[in-house]
Amino acid sequence: MSAAGNVNSITPPDFQAQKGKTPLVCLTAYTTPMARLVDPHCDLVLVGDSVGMVLHGLPSTIGVTLDMMIMHGQAVRRGTERALMVVDMPFGSYEEGPQQALRNAARLMAETGCAAVKLEGGETMAETIAFLSRRGIPVMAHVGLTPQAVNTFGGYKVQGRGGDGDRIRQDAVAVSEAGAFSVVLEKVPEPLARTITEEIAIPTIGIGASPACDGQILVVDDALGMFTDFRPKFVKAYAELGRDAEAAIAAYAGDVRQNRFPAAEHVFGDIAQSISRGNAA
Repeated sequence: MSAAGNVNSITPPDFQAQKGKTPLVCLTAYTTPMARLVDPHCDLVLVGDSVGMVLHGLPSTIGVTLDMMIMHGQAVRRGTERALMVVDMPFGSYEEGPQQALRNAARLMAETGCAAVKLEGGETMAETIAFLSRRGIPVMAHVGLTPQAVNTFGGYKVQGRGGDGDRIRQDAVAVSEAGAFSVVLEKVPEPLARTITEEIAIPTIGIGASPACDGQILVVDDALGMFTDFRPKFVKAYAELGRDAEAAIAAYAGDVRQNRFPAAEHVFGDIAQSISRGNAA
């Protein structure tokens, strides 16, 4: 396990150099066990502020704090050796200006050992991205649907349709020129994602965007089918662990209520013998 601050096998320059090559594989992780599972298979592991909704039951990412991101970042750091580790900057931790962003990004990197931070926004964040990049903080940008601005958008709606596509394209160009090493394109039409990917010099990472992107990212819990009540259109579930977990929990509850668990093989010493005698009787 890498100690905080050690360099993983994949660095931001390595990641950026994969532009136009083999598609980049990215997933979220919020805990040490999950990080250990995804690390061997991924080029990038994102400690996303989606942790607020996925693990903490928040209605959006807006309530996520810097301390929450640091705690989960430290957990993921303990399970990540190969993949590039990136941590989201939460709402309110960077919008005030470059100096605020620098203080909080530096704290994230120092306390989690991550190699880069991610922040949302296009042209409005270009100055901040450039400021951080010049000071040794690699930045992954995020344009299109930016969940921290969900109230401005009026919900989790596709962005960049029709004439609005120029806004998203300009955002992507701006963050690329500002020094971001990659950019997430979220919930934008396929032709727009394809155009942006062809136009800018940094890798585009799609989530509900396009197979033309340079890579893809999903929330790992979505990919594993952990949720049985909602599944976004852009998600492909590679397992149905939510349904399996419900069935397993129901089976456990039934065994306890019917005195089938614990059985003799689960108990120590004389109690195990008495259970065996009781079953024989």
